Amino acid sequence: MIYARIAGTGSYLPGEPVSNDDLVKRGIETSDEWIVSRSGIRSRHLAAADTGASDLARVAAERAIEAAGCEAEDIDLIIVATSTPDYIFPSTAALVQSKLGIRNGGAAFDVQAVCSGFIYALSVAEKFIRSGSHKRALVIGAEVFSRILDWSDRATCVLFGDGAGAVVLEASEHPGILASALHADGSHHPILCVPGGVASGQVIGDPFLRMDGQAVFKFAVKVLGDVANEVLDAAGVEASSIDWLIPHQANIRIIQATAKRLGVPMERVVTTLDHHGNTSAASIPLALDEAVRTGQLRPGHRIVVEGVGGGFTWGAALIDF
Repeated sequence: MIYARIAGTGSYLPGEPVSNDDLVKRGIETSDEWIVSRSGIRSRHLAAADTGASDLARVAAERAIEAAGCEAEDIDLIIVATSTPDYIFPSTAALVQSKLGIRNGGAAFDVQAVCSGFIYALSVAEKFIRSGSHKRALVIGAEVFSRILDWSDRATCVLFGDGAGAVVLEASEHPGILASALHADGSHHPILCVPGGVASGQVIGDPFLRMDGQAVFKFAVKVLGDVANEVLDAAGVEASSIDWLIPHQANIRIIQATAKRLGVPMERVVTTLDHHGNTSAASIPLALDEAVRTGQLRPGHRIVVEGVGGGFTWGAALIDF
C-alpha cells in the first residue's frame, strides 16, 4: 500500500512586519484597538511592488525541499494554491518550477480555492501519490493579497497579508494523511469575492476584495466544525486524541468558536494570525512551518488542518506528522 506523508515544511514572509499603527500612519482610518478587538491581528507582511506570488513560493519551496532532505529535481509534481497569481497564464506553479531549476518534465499546475486552496492542493497531491503516478510533490500556498485590497475600505484592508508556505509530500509505506474532505457551495459566492476580471485590456467589474464579515463568520464557524468532525469520523479518531488543530488564520473569533465546537482547548490550537494576518491559501502552511520550527509540532503528532474561503469552499485533513 502506498501512502503520502509530509517530509518537510518551509515558509517565507516578505519584508518587515507592518503593524496596525503603521497602517494608521499610512492614512487608514482605524486603530490598533479596533483591529485587534475584531480580528486578533497586530501585524502582517506586505510584498514589494516587484514581488509576485511565485517569488514568495520559490523561497518557501526551497526551505521545504531542504527540510525534506531531497533535491529540487526529485520533485515530480508541483501544485500551487493561489488567488493572486503572477499572470493569467502560465500558472504560478510553472513559474516556480522554472525558478527552482526543475527540468524533469513533472506536472505543475495551480489550484484556486481561495483560503481553502492549500487543503485542496494537499488532497489532490495525496491522491496523485497514492495512485503511484508520482513520488514526491511540492504543495505550496502563496498569496500577495495586498494587490487586491481596497485600501480605502478599512473593514477589509487591515485583515490580510502576503506570504507563502510549502510542504514536500512523498510516497511512504506509513500513513501520513489519514483522511481528507473537500466541499464547495457556489451559491454563497457574493459574501466573499473579487467580482472583477480583465477583457480587451480593461478591468471589467470590481477588482477589489469585497466581504460581508458577519455572513462569513456564521458560515465559517459552522462548516469548519462540520468538516473537522467529518475527517475525524472517517478515520475513527476522537478530537481529544489530536495534538494540534491548525486552522486557516482568518479571524481569532472564528478560530476560538471552531475550537470550542470541537472541544479542543486553545492551548492545542496553532495561531499565527496576530503576526501574519489572513494570508489566504498561505495561512495553513505558514502556521504549519512555524509550529515545526518552534518545536510545537514534532514527528508523531496528530493534527487537523482546515480552511474555508470564498467560493464558498471548505475542507480539512487529518494528518499523522
